[in-house]
Amino acid sequence: MTPRVRLLAALVAGAAVVLAVLLISRIEPTPQPGSPRTAVPRSTASGTPAAAPSTSPSTASVSPAPSPAASPGNLSQARIGLREVVGGLAAPVFVGSAADGSRRLFVLEQAGTIRIVKDGQLVKAPFLDIHARVGSGGERGLLGLAFPPGYATAGGAGFGTFYVDYTDVNGDTNISEFRVSGQDGDLADPGSGRVLLHIKQPFANHNGGGLAFGRDGFLYIGMGDGGSGGDPMGNGQRLDTLLGKILRIDVTGARGSAPYLVPDDNPFTGGGSDRPEIWAYGMRNPWRFSFDRANGNLWIGDVGQNRYEEVDRATDQDGFGRGANFGWNIMEGAHCYPSGNSCDTARYVPPLTEYDHSAGDCAIIGGFVYRGAAIPNLVGGYLFGDECSGTLRVVGAGASTGVKPRIILESGKTIGSLGEDEVGELYVADIGGGTIWQVVEG
Repeated sequence: MTPRVRLLAALVAGAAVVLAVLLISRIEPTPQPGSPRTAVPRSTASGTPAAAPSTSPSTASVSPAPSPAASPGNLSQARIGLREVVGGLAAPVFVGSAADGSRRLFVLEQAGTIRIVKDGQLVKAPFLDIHARVGSGGERGLLGLAFPPGYATAGGAGFGTFYVDYTDVNGDTNISEFRVSGQDGDLADPGSGRVLLHIKQPFANHNGGGLAFGRDGFLYIGMGDGGSGGDPMGNGQRLDTLLGKILRIDVTGARGSAPYLVPDDNPFTGGGSDRPEIWAYGMRNPWRFSFDRANGNLWIGDVGQNRYEEVDRATDQDGFGRGANFGWNIMEGAHCYPSGNSCDTARYVPPLTEYDHSAGDCAIIGGFVYRGAAIPNLVGGYLFGDECSGTLRVVGAGASTGVKPRIILESGKTIGSLGEDEVGELYVADIGGGTIWQVVEG
């Protein structure tokens, strides 16, 4: 989604587009990391276990080498602009890289196609077209894409395989695996698709949609709270549902018919009604999240209800968010929810930063810690946007909780997503204008 049902009532080619991000958590203290558990078979949202190996694989736990970390820049002196890369797209909601050395950009069009930008040109034939399987419109559609470590390594567990998040024709979330077609790296085989995880959606909004591989080799999935407003089902704080969560599963270590494994050290693998796929909870709609390529820190842009948008940060000091409760729907940002309620804020992980809606903002678009070379003063800054205002803001990656973000650019774009290429440069997907822009020095 582009966080919120306000997304684009009018899309440039007449495509309706909107997406939202929600999270919620429970009223108990954040669980502390414990000793590793035995691996657990994954299950569908209906609770039916899938057959799986009984021990977690070691192959998926190998971290890819981090990018060399440049010295942090002077964020107060950073100035940015946008340079057009390519236009002519239909509601682009994601832009990113396969990190395979090809320098290609992959763009998701909400209705169900993946396009490739190669050498600055839009490849005519879609990389993947699954529009017949996708229910699109509002906050639904083809929403997330992730390539595993080793995607381009022949013989590796992730070779030629990638993962997408989409809402199907019934409005439910599907995490699916696809493969490239033969030797043509610019073409995927739609017939290779298989659904690894199906999650029922009670409402049309707050579907989440983000996918990303961590440095541990596992796939992380952002799930919204299921929709409506205020989380009427309390999904953010419940551990018996996958809604309102960040999930973590092992897709490359699975064998045979097992669609995925649950890593041993996921925090809720003790049995009972808790879903073992859960990594963190208390989310409203984590539309876009990312990992800092320099240190593996997890950054989440969680779309707020009516008043506050928030950025959550999880570092190695807190287990990269393992078992963290970010507070929704007991809290919205750093404030008790609903407004006027009292709550024990110490029970929840506070956002690193937040901003309100006083300047026309409505829905945070999570971004990336900049690790590129083109904008030296931006290095070490977390750049993120807002869908309604088009404002781009930045905070330092090492900032203390409660820091106020700095407005760095009023873009004038309807921001659907930020993206990162394989060398750490950043991009903006303008969902309304059908254009991909590169973030450049201003």
